[in-house]
Amino acid sequence: MNGNIPLLQMNGGPGSFHHIINSIVTEVDTNKQGDQNGHTNLFGRSYSDWNPELHGATLVWREVSVYAKHRQQKTFKRLVNSVSGAVRPGTLVALMGPSGAGKSTLMGALAYRNPTGYTMDGDILLNGRRIGPYMHRLSGFMHQEDLFVGCLTVEEHLQLMARLKMDRRIGPDGRARRVQELLQQMGLYGVRNTRIGLFGDDKLLSGGEKKRLAFATELLTNPMILFCDEPTTGLDSFSAQKLVKLMNKMAAQGRTIVCTIHQPSSELFAMFDQIILIADGRIGFSGTSKSAVQFFESQGYQCPKNFNTAEYFIRALAPTPGAEEASHLAVRRLCDQFAVSDAAKELDVTIQLEFHMMNSADESFVSRRNEFKQTFWWVKLYWLTYRGILQVARDPSVQAIRIFQKIAIAVMAGLCFVGTNPFTQSGIQSVQGALFILISENTFTPMYSTLALFPQEFPLFLREYKSGLYSISTYYVAKLISLLPGLIVEPIIFALIAYLLAGLRTTWYAFSMTMMIAVMVMNVAAACGCMFSCAFESVALGMAYLIPFDYTLMITSGLFVKLSSLPEYIGWVRYFSWLMYSNEAMTIVQWEGVTNITCDTSKPDLPCLRNGQDVLDTYSFSESNLGTDLMAMVALYLIFHFTAYIFLRIRAKTK
Repeated sequence: MNGNIPLLQMNGGPGSFHHIINSIVTEVDTNKQGDQNGHTNLFGRSYSDWNPELHGATLVWREVSVYAKHRQQKTFKRLVNSVSGAVRPGTLVALMGPSGAGKSTLMGALAYRNPTGYTMDGDILLNGRRIGPYMHRLSGFMHQEDLFVGCLTVEEHLQLMARLKMDRRIGPDGRARRVQELLQQMGLYGVRNTRIGLFGDDKLLSGGEKKRLAFATELLTNPMILFCDEPTTGLDSFSAQKLVKLMNKMAAQGRTIVCTIHQPSSELFAMFDQIILIADGRIGFSGTSKSAVQFFESQGYQCPKNFNTAEYFIRALAPTPGAEEASHLAVRRLCDQFAVSDAAKELDVTIQLEFHMMNSADESFVSRRNEFKQTFWWVKLYWLTYRGILQVARDPSVQAIRIFQKIAIAVMAGLCFVGTNPFTQSGIQSVQGALFILISENTFTPMYSTLALFPQEFPLFLREYKSGLYSISTYYVAKLISLLPGLIVEPIIFALIAYLLAGLRTTWYAFSMTMMIAVMVMNVAAACGCMFSCAFESVALGMAYLIPFDYTLMITSGLFVKLSSLPEYIGWVRYFSWLMYSNEAMTIVQWEGVTNITCDTSKPDLPCLRNGQDVLDTYSFSESNLGTDLMAMVALYLIFHFTAYIFLRIRAKTK
């Protein structure tokens, strides 16, 4: 909206725009003297005792434009075009418009939550102060898509979010009391022990209950202003009406609520105190619904009787198929007419006044922004780890079924080697085959199962990270710790069964070292899977690159090709192969010090390996490399996880 309004006199006379502003500013300046004595200003606010939590949030914006960067062409597209507006405390505002009009983009800018790659021009003030990162603490943002950890119950989710979102100085009793209040207030107390959305459970939350849970999550910190993106999408009329009634009630208590909404029913539309119509990135109207009807009628848009007023407004602003150019011209004319209307004039007076008050506003709001104390990072790490462990424990596809598979495969593989004498020429091949099964089974299963881990959780992680709940490193470390019990128990169970059935070396040293190497193999393989999982947005794309990578590592493991015979141009790959390191380490453990291997005297032409050193020489292995192999696997574990973290960080920062 433009500050130069043609319908007003601009010469400074009694009816001019400047005369109106100057008279109000004079009154404000006069009131500032009285404010120091406890008197109230034009809006009934006292600079000396004003409390943002008691008086609510006043949000104003002036000449705001939002641009999105086109990655391929390196150009910017303007999504919101020089819009201005104001929202008062205790107001329920509907931000409406046709698809692609820019309403969600505008709301994201007002909430300081636009995605990476968006650029904004203009000024946005909250209670006389320019918005900034503090908006994440003083405001709530309810997204259109409901993203939750499905295995958690309603109460568990709220308790965990309370630990992450609320001020750390609030004690356990205060957090528990807040959770119980919201469960009652949102009508979720009866389903507090119901899991949110894990398929296979007998009962899940309905769409309306999920919306109310998302609403309750944002209300944990009692925000001054709440932004809701399409809160009624996917709900039936009853659930939608129930949710909007709840928002209307909260607005009546002093909270400012701004929400985008798409074609609400007449009953829902009547509950909003203010509507802002967006078309082609511009303001088509801002004010009450009654004023909107009058304005559209003055422009020749007569809403038929018994027709949904909100739907009529959106139809009037939406492009008509086959006549897009004419529709855009009509919308442009409508936006131009609103810019010079009486409603725009009143709105502009409010905006000018709020910006004048910006330089003289009380500093209590500044201290309110800075007094919030975030939860310590180690507390966040604990609760994120707790959530991850619950995911593993409650999802049978993650842990229970995999352990059963391990037992079954270990039994079948071990039975194939029962009765084998390892100290014969044929027994050597059996031992090496059993070792490779120990390695391969603890490599491919965890690697491909973790491949889907981060793509599935990335939308939820990105939302929580962008909201400032935790850092990328805290999330990643918590995820690793939550997976660690399974990555230790699974290989031990498999190696224990297969080792005993296959009749491998019976010394305690050989047994314990093989168990340890098997655990290391699974953890390094899982780290490699995490790296590919973080690097690619989908499982299919990650697998397309992981399969040839695994194939190369397997070929250079030392079982299929003698390592010393590998050509130089491919031989270097083995230094990145934990299959080679683990194969060499297990082979050393099994054959080190063995001297009593028998040969088949009936076949003198066949080669004969008489001791363990001969076996190691056959595969180009050396006893002195045992420590190096173990250290190399530790190094690969750290390298893979560090690289995975870098990939995750890059994706999170660029989204």
